[in-house]
Amino acid sequence: MKINKLILAATFSAIVVPVFAQTATPTIDARAQHQQQRIANGVASGQLTAKETQHLEGREAKLQGDIAAAKSDGVVTGKERRQLTREENRDSRAIAAKKHNGRVQ
Repeated sequence: MKINKLILAATFSAIVVPVFAQTATPTIDARAQHQQQRIANGVASGQLTAKETQHLEGREAKLQGDIAAAKSDGVVTGKERRQLTREENRDSRAIAAKKHNGRVQ
């Protein structure tokens, strides 16, 4: 009886754990969070104007939607991860450019 439960538990974990691992995007999620913090720091320091902040927040909202869309089918493929990383790279460059363009609030 204990062996059957052990086999059932092992089978269940072998099926369920990879499914969760396929939708996990810890690096992408952490980087998106860091970029949000960079925007907030730019607002607090006065480096970002209201319009620049609105533009950057729109880009971040699109990124969050794209992350959700990639996870929606239960698998985040390598192609989707590369696309999300490219989008994060573009957003990061935009944040840096707007924070250092000399315009102040």
